[in-house]
Amino acid sequence: MRIASYYLKNRWLYLFLIPGMLYLLVFKYIPMFGIVIAFKDFNLMKGIWASEWIGLDNFTYLFQSQDFYNVLQNSLLLSVYQIVWGFPAPILLAVMLNEVRRLLFKRVVQTVLYLPHFISWVVLAGMVVNFLSPSNGVVNFVIESLGGQPISFLQKPEYFRTILISAEIWKDLGWGTIIYLAAMTGVDPTLYESAKMDGASRLQQIRHVTIPGIASTIVVLLVLRTGSILDNGFEQVFLLYNPLTYEVADVFETYTYRIGLIDGRMSFATAVGLFKGIVGFILIILANRTSRLFGKQMW
Repeated sequence: MRIASYYLKNRWLYLFLIPGMLYLLVFKYIPMFGIVIAFKDFNLMKGIWASEWIGLDNFTYLFQSQDFYNVLQNSLLLSVYQIVWGFPAPILLAVMLNEVRRLLFKRVVQTVLYLPHFISWVVLAGMVVNFLSPSNGVVNFVIESLGGQPISFLQKPEYFRTILISAEIWKDLGWGTIIYLAAMTGVDPTLYESAKMDGASRLQQIRHVTIPGIASTIVVLLVLRTGSILDNGFEQVFLLYNPLTYEVADVFETYTYRIGLIDGRMSFATAVGLFKGIVGFILIILANRTSRLFGKQMW
């Protein structure tokens, strides 16, 4: 009876969960039945169940392919760069904005930083291409004004990762900042007053009050980011890369797109996706356990 009365009391809350649960069921769980394609020589005319069973042949070919290791390296490097440079950026910016006492200035800065989050990658990629254009781009205009020669940035592999990570940081910086600023509002103001009475400087208050106060939020977001370490996004890479930068830009999303939809090797593409999903699942479990063990002591 207690359980029934509890659900009855909170029935509206559970009712609001229905759209989200239906979304997960239809778009996340039901498609999992298609995983069996990875173990078959999938034929579109025969369908999933009538296609020939080939076992682990797709995975054997996958691990023997040099392209796979190049894609794996690119995916890991881009994710590591994003974590190293992109993850701390909104934390630092949120801490700085939290110290601003002029409310109007603070709101204006938040709005300006948050706007890029609403720009689609199609538009953003077009902006990047125009800015870096060797013929009429702003960046090359400055380089030529200083006596240099124009550079085709997007056609040179050594520049691609820097350009992509910079664009991703700029786009998501405002969103992450708002999350951390919201977490900072939950820090008890009396802790700052006590720190002031003890003679703590502003930097010491940030280190011993602000950062520990949002530590749980940082850990949760880091766990989620670690679990998706092989997810680099499709649009941003696809819209900016080209055959000249494949060696440093090709990631799992673009690789599976080419071999699955363009080359028609759907079984092999599914095997690649299954490998990526298993690795992500293992990583998020390990990151979650690590955060539970060391999250409270890290600060």
